[in-house]
Amino acid sequence: MFQGVAPALVTPFTKDNEVDEEGFRSNIEFAIENGVSGIVPAGCTGEAATLSFEEQKRVIDIAVDASSVPVIAGTGSNNTKEAIVLTKYAADAGADIAMLISPYYNKPTDAGMIAHYKAVASSCDIPILLYNVPSRTGRNMPAKVAAELADVDNIVGIKEASGNLNQVSEIVRLTKDKNFVVVSGDDSLTLPILALGGKGVISVAANIIPRQMSDLVSAFLKGDIEKAREIHHTVYPLLRDLFVETNPIPLKAAMKWMGRAAGEPRLPLVPLGQESSAKLRRTMESIGLL
Repeated sequence: MFQGVAPALVTPFTKDNEVDEEGFRSNIEFAIENGVSGIVPAGCTGEAATLSFEEQKRVIDIAVDASSVPVIAGTGSNNTKEAIVLTKYAADAGADIAMLISPYYNKPTDAGMIAHYKAVASSCDIPILLYNVPSRTGRNMPAKVAAELADVDNIVGIKEASGNLNQVSEIVRLTKDKNFVVVSGDDSLTLPILALGGKGVISVAANIIPRQMSDLVSAFLKGDIEKAREIHHTVYPLLRDLFVETNPIPLKAAMKWMGRAAGEPRLPLVPLGQESSAKLRRTMESIGLL
């Protein structure tokens, strides 16, 4: 099962608001050359919510074709039938793992959440990574739900982005004897989640600092806690300011400043505001990225 760093890839757009396929491949190559352990296309950072069905499939296809590391394909939906279709597609396309955000907007009960994931898991054999991000979905996945789903053979882990370290600790405790991993979904909490027993991070920042994030996680997993701590404190201001506005608005601005393919975010997201731009640029300059 996955451990290490996987960038939650931006979906770059052209000036005509189409998927920039060449730029996407270049971004994947950059991440892999700088030590990432996997890549994540079509997640929240990839603006999956505003990709058409066909665009989402195409992004997954490109990632599989371009990658020499495991592909964790975003296939979640608040429509269980749609999630099944996308997950089957990712499996057939050659993705290694499917990552499914918990159903958003309709706010299922715990029982509904469990039924949703079990329905998807039973539809195909691909390993499934749960994704808990209540700031996006409006509904937290409790630790007991993650632990129950960990008993399903092909549900193999969770991307935890609740921001609640007590909850992360409880998930690790409840699943420690199962074939189940916890990875951070918050860059700034990667180090403490590793300390609790997490195995890595699905990272926004790894789109622009893949080497630093990879070195942080690698150092920790090798037992060099001081080095991991040093890297964390060096890059922390960036991890903070990449969320000065809604992700991936700041990230796309940062990538453009660094000459990486990004394009503008799709409506209803709009480009980074002037004040936020100034703040993010100062932070990037302070750590030598600009």
